Amino acid sequence: METRQENIIRTDYSEIMQKSYIDYAMSVIISRALPDVRDGLKPVQRRTLYDMYELGIRYDRPYRKCARIVGDTMGKYHPHGDSSIYEALVVMAQDFKKGKTLVDGHGNFGSIEGDGAAAMRYTEARLEKLTQEVFLADLDKNVVDFMPNFDETEKEPAVLPVRIPNLLVNGAEGIAVGMATSIPTHNLGEVVDAVKAYMKNNDISVKGLMRYLKGPDFPTGGLVVNKDDLLGIYESGTGKLRLRGKVEVEKQKGGKQQLVITEIPYTMMGANIGKFLNDVAALVENRKTTDIIDISNQSSKEGIRIVLELRKDADVENLKNMLYKKTRLEDTFSVNMLAVADGRPETLSLKQVIEHHVDFVFEITTRKYNTLLGKEQEKKEIQEGLIKACDVIDLIIEILRGSKSREQVKKCLTDGVTEGIRFKSRASEKAAKQLMFTERQANAILEMRLYKLIGLEIEALQADYEETLKNIAVYSDILNNYDSMADVIMKDLDAIKKEYGTKRRTVIENAQEAVYEEKKAEEMEVCFLMDRFGYMKVIDKNAYERNKDTIHGESKYVFHCMNTDKICIFTDSGKMHSVKVTDIPMVRFRDKGTPVDNLSNYDSAQEQIIFVASLSDVKKSNLLFVTEAAMCKLVEGQEFDVSKRTIASTKLADQDRLIFIGPADEMEHVVLQSCSGYFLRFLLNEVSIMKKTAVGVRGIKLAANDTLEHAYLLEGHKEYVITYHEKEFALNKIKLAKRDTKGTKPRV
Repeated sequence: METRQENIIRTDYSEIMQKSYIDYAMSVIISRALPDVRDGLKPVQRRTLYDMYELGIRYDRPYRKCARIVGDTMGKYHPHGDSSIYEALVVMAQDFKKGKTLVDGHGNFGSIEGDGAAAMRYTEARLEKLTQEVFLADLDKNVVDFMPNFDETEKEPAVLPVRIPNLLVNGAEGIAVGMATSIPTHNLGEVVDAVKAYMKNNDISVKGLMRYLKGPDFPTGGLVVNKDDLLGIYESGTGKLRLRGKVEVEKQKGGKQQLVITEIPYTMMGANIGKFLNDVAALVENRKTTDIIDISNQSSKEGIRIVLELRKDADVENLKNMLYKKTRLEDTFSVNMLAVADGRPETLSLKQVIEHHVDFVFEITTRKYNTLLGKEQEKKEIQEGLIKACDVIDLIIEILRGSKSREQVKKCLTDGVTEGIRFKSRASEKAAKQLMFTERQANAILEMRLYKLIGLEIEALQADYEETLKNIAVYSDILNNYDSMADVIMKDLDAIKKEYGTKRRTVIENAQEAVYEEKKAEEMEVCFLMDRFGYMKVIDKNAYERNKDTIHGESKYVFHCMNTDKICIFTDSGKMHSVKVTDIPMVRFRDKGTPVDNLSNYDSAQEQIIFVASLSDVKKSNLLFVTEAAMCKLVEGQEFDVSKRTIASTKLADQDRLIFIGPADEMEHVVLQSCSGYFLRFLLNEVSIMKKTAVGVRGIKLAANDTLEHAYLLEGHKEYVITYHEKEFALNKIKLAKRDTKGTKPRV
């Protein structure tokens, strides 16, 4: 019995992983995330458009359900999730995302304010006229290569024969593995002019091209305010655009004014419009500006209209600059002109994008006219045969009547074989032997109808033949003469620009960087309140005086501070969170306040607040820190005057936590109370002043499994009474001992 030998190939695991990951990365880059420089489309977009074309969902035919399109695309060409196909379809139909929509959507396809499209079973779509005539025309003329689909049951185009640089017109966004593309949209008319300029002079510079293509043209309009940076961006293919919304000042009755935002930066559309409104509201709430009375979003299908009502003496220019500085009314758009060129990802300059496109258009035009020329030459051959046949039609009829089969006639017409055919005379047979029609001509003669022998029909045939000769001459000239082909392409571009060109929407200019002079808040004394649930608020000191008793009864922390101060929030995890007083809404006494989580990095699920004070009070004193493991130290308050919002206030051992922080100046004794009921009173001066990064010294010797429960600071001879085992207990009566001793259990 023959044994089969197995070849075991030993390979490092790291090598297999590396190769697999590179294969995966390239698949994502080439087959999913990045557009092709030739047609400016990603595979999912290309397949969806081709499928619509194949289904006959043309611009002049009825809409079809998107679910039908998505299902057909997924089943035939794109075996991925239906959501990715539908999302691609939706984006191609959104006029606020694309320079030119490629799909004509019918139904709810989302809005500029971030509303999503309806489910695919409700929406309908068809091709736009531009897509059909500029992206998908001539597919029947062998202009692009077709390749098998994923299961080799269908053929799909490797690229669409797009006759404009769609990569520039519609831009692109995509995240691959280790790389991303971000290309802004441009004006179709300007792009066409730039392509024509390159075709007339291949040595034109990027600067020369920019005489025609001024810069990005976003569907949302707005302004690009760093015009001087555009040359560098288009030369390198990377850079940052500074975008601004269009703001107009409208005068109202009574001398009031209002700011109206009629166009937004491209980056603001979607959920960022709502965020902008919230940011403006926050500026008003936090008293960064008092110029805005009201804000309303009056946007509709007609366009964006966000209205800010201003008070009478508002500083409009300063307010504009504040909006540019503090909100997304001014934003940046990162340009990275990355696309698949010649099968590999490449960052391209403006000129390189146009070069690749022009090469592609010349290729598809050459293939188109080769196909057309071939068809005209076939027509010419047949027409010549029919004209020649009309001259000897009597002989051909004689051959037909004397033959027994079609094949016999065909051999006679092509090779002059007369055997087996009955002729009326020897002269006819002699003439038949001299016939030399081609096979294509012979087939045409055999299929010719008798009415073609009418005089007018023969004249029409002659006219068609002359037209065919003209076409052959024209097509041959286009194929053999660069200037002729360039002229055809440029005329085609002119026709596209005339029919589909629109005015520029985005203004390109140089603008000074927004300089906003923040008005200093008028310094005043306020009262800070925090309840046991962590809700903070600031109230007027007069409101405090009127409700003093109620406030102290309902609030856990109450103290006066200046509105220019900071609030320091110390937690048991050893962190200190700081909040500017100006960031805490100033409200009426009965208003609830704002959770500390919303104004700081405090996480109520992970930590608990153990001490709150104003920074000015913290800086005046040394703070005593005591942990559950009985570690103690004093820290100078100045150490907590930092700019960061969150810092480590102390160093903690593993599993340890803070249980007490308190101002220690003018205090004499420390009392520590353990969970098992041991008390220790010792002098405060036995605790060293240390840095906040130190762990500290031990305050009391704890028994195994015992932890510290409370710590108290005592001032001089003042009596301090606590409730212990439901009885009053004076801490001053505890025997004074040394730090780091066991302590005593009181008899109560």
